[in-house]
Amino acid sequence: MSFPCLQGVIGAIIFLPCLLLLRYMSESDDSFSARLIHWQRRHGRHDLPWQQTRDAYRIWLSEIMLQQTQVATVIPYYQRFLARFPDVAALAAAPVETVLEAWAGLGYYARARNLHRCAQMIVSEHHGVFPRDPVLLAGLSGIGRSTAAAICAFAFGTRAAILDGNVKRVLARCFGIEGFPGNAKVEREMWQLAESLLPAAENEVYTQGLMDLGATLCTRSNPVCGECPMRDICLARREGRQADLPVAKPGKVLPEREASVLVITDGQRYLLERRPPAGIWGGLLSLPESARETAADFAQRHGCRLLEMAELPTLRHAFSHFRMIIRPVLCRVEPTGGLVEEPGWEWLDARGIDSAALPAPIKRVLKSAA
Repeated sequence: MSFPCLQGVIGAIIFLPCLLLLRYMSESDDSFSARLIHWQRRHGRHDLPWQQTRDAYRIWLSEIMLQQTQVATVIPYYQRFLARFPDVAALAAAPVETVLEAWAGLGYYARARNLHRCAQMIVSEHHGVFPRDPVLLAGLSGIGRSTAAAICAFAFGTRAAILDGNVKRVLARCFGIEGFPGNAKVEREMWQLAESLLPAAENEVYTQGLMDLGATLCTRSNPVCGECPMRDICLARREGRQADLPVAKPGKVLPEREASVLVITDGQRYLLERRPPAGIWGGLLSLPESARETAADFAQRHGCRLLEMAELPTLRHAFSHFRMIIRPVLCRVEPTGGLVEEPGWEWLDARGIDSAALPAPIKRVLKSAA
């Protein structure tokens, strides 16, 4: 004898607990990626300007600006840059000097030069369309593997691993990775780990979560371990080694270089040199170095007579591979027959210091001379 209703009830009794069990297993997934996705949805950042778009150009711009620069600093630059160069074609067509002016103050000016070069490559080689393949994108000027993965994740939903400085710190602490992350062997291990942790889906949320976790909780100093979604599985927290991981770069004494520069002014303008495209402060405006000729001869060559000289306070500036000691000399001059402009030299109005493409230490020297 058949009892359809009874069979249906029995089936429901068996099916319902299985459904609930599957749902529980999904919600209680204790994996690194599941924890991170869950945390990002509730506590991560969701209102940054570049999060409201799938436009690869805007995402690329934000990723380049965010390299070695804090979010709060980047936001106003990002907005002004977009107003000036609304798309990749506009950026590619602009003179590099104009791009450097828009970048002035963000530092690490090689990023701006690479940004401009990359825009030209996208226009000329990819018909103005960003490649969707992270490998192709990583081959363009100034991008690299991690940045390419981030752009593709946010613009196209691509499943690819990132490994910037923040992510290296999170992985080193959570999984107890020894060794300096900049070491090739350690970095290869981190890449393998980063790829193994990728979730099957929701890679965009996961990628943003990695960035958010490193920027807001798992910070270089004073990490907020009590609020971290990895607090129960983090080896560094368990062993009290947050300050030891990641292992710091082996220290070395940076060499020092000295540069004496001339601050030549007629009271309203300053004489500046356009630096060569490559090298330190490439493409930026800077002050002439006094070792080339005497201040009086230099001023005369530019249509001026030297009136007086005075030393300004010495300035120290650290680069990644050396420290520079800048010794500025203020030279007040008087035009003798019109200011002479030679190729590579510009007279900058004092009111334009803030907006000019000047290295930060040179801008400080000019302001101290005002």
